[in-house]
Amino acid sequence: MDEAAQRDGIRGTARGTAPVPLSVLDLVTVGAGRTATDALRTSVEIARLADSRGFHRYWVAEHHSMPGVASSSPAVILAHLAAHTDRVRLGSGGVMLPNHAPLVIAEQFGTLEAMAPGRIDLGLGRAPGTDGATAAALRRTQRLNEGADDFPDQLAELVRFLDDDFPDGHPYARIHAVPGPVQATSPGGVQSRHRPPVWLLGSSGFSARLAGALGLPFAFAHHFSAQNTIPALDLYRDSFRPSAVLDAPYALIGVAAIAADEEKEARRQVLAAALSMVRLRTGRPGLVPTPEEAEAYEFSAMEREFVGSWNANVIHGTADEVRAGLDDLQKRTGADELMITGNAHSGDVRLRSYELIADAYGLTGERGAQG
Repeated sequence: MDEAAQRDGIRGTARGTAPVPLSVLDLVTVGAGRTATDALRTSVEIARLADSRGFHRYWVAEHHSMPGVASSSPAVILAHLAAHTDRVRLGSGGVMLPNHAPLVIAEQFGTLEAMAPGRIDLGLGRAPGTDGATAAALRRTQRLNEGADDFPDQLAELVRFLDDDFPDGHPYARIHAVPGPVQATSPGGVQSRHRPPVWLLGSSGFSARLAGALGLPFAFAHHFSAQNTIPALDLYRDSFRPSAVLDAPYALIGVAAIAADEEKEARRQVLAAALSMVRLRTGRPGLVPTPEEAEAYEFSAMEREFVGSWNANVIHGTADEVRAGLDDLQKRTGADELMITGNAHSGDVRLRSYELIADAYGLTGERGAQG
């Protein structure tokens, strides 16, 4: 692994007039009356936009048993997006490590790295990305805390598979994640000098502290845990120890944002996404409702309180209003990168939102191949 190349893959470069690099987090949302096929086509369109306009990364999140989210298999989606993009970095935001054997993840992301050399990120989380019953079905165990508690050990095992460096005498010393480094030493073997940079994801302090101690980049889920953002980033920076891949902390935050041509339309779209969250949080997950359905819905007092609290952390409005909100958030948190997730019923609305944000920051796509 080329350490300088890995560092270059982690640290982004701000484009246009953005204060920090801007990236995209995709949940592959499925709206009422739409299909997963429609949602995946929209993902390709947004990834192409990100590629052409100079967004730095495009990550896909792992979720399960949620009808309104079609991103249950990030590696499969990323392989598809790799075939439709040339420059934007592609990654998981994230793969939930306790749901999978580390060797399987190493193989999947080694395959992605072979498909798109130097463009793949491996973001890892320790939550299940779903409810308890679904997590049990995924992990084939009822001891759901076991995977989360073992996260540091699972992470260490995964990194050794990625680097192909189990010590002699280890039970896995003769096992190789393929595609991977072992091919560089086989007769006639040719192997990329990169391997996917590993990121830790979190919404509390556990992964912040671990990422800092290991000298890894850190991604915080501000979009659903805003009250913990600054404490977690402070903990990450205070815990940080220089490593082979980073000599200083690097933190991005996920930000919920929707831009529209008119502020009123942005409010309508955000209300529909909030109703989807109300249903998810009350055990009634479904497809993302239309704005018309959300406007006609009779929210209870408790639901209205939830919607108000939820939407207070969704930056929305015209392009200039969203830009102002993003700039303010970056100043308050000191984030090194903003990763924008725009959840809405319509794929056209999501695509237009990213177009408007790119316009607001003057993102033209003029950059080096791996910038």
